[in-house]
Amino acid sequence: MITSYREFWDFYVAEHSKPATRALHYIGTSIGMALLVWFIWRGTWYYFPLCFVSGYAFAWFAHFVIEKNKPATFKYPFWSFISDYKMLFYFLTGRMGREVERVLASR
Repeated sequence: MITSYREFWDFYVAEHSKPATRALHYIGTSIGMALLVWFIWRGTWYYFPLCFVSGYAFAWFAHFVIEKNKPATFKYPFWSFISDYKMLFYFLTGRMGREVERVLASR
């Protein structure tokens, strides 16, 4: 049982060890954010749930087909949601590769 976010983050990174999995997460999260901005700009807030659908569709496909594991969302939904954005931020700042290496080396 994972009891801290720090412990969860290492688990999360290990569950996203393949570059294709991370790439699909980045695409899904980016589309979800773009849809959110679009819906707010258009005043169509009632389409807000589609932001989650697009994000999770890419992520879950990656887990089931590429990574061959169960998405962390099923057991740790809040930490998983936060970690999607943290992972995207680390990617955009050039730190995600080092983070994957760190976590995999410690296992």
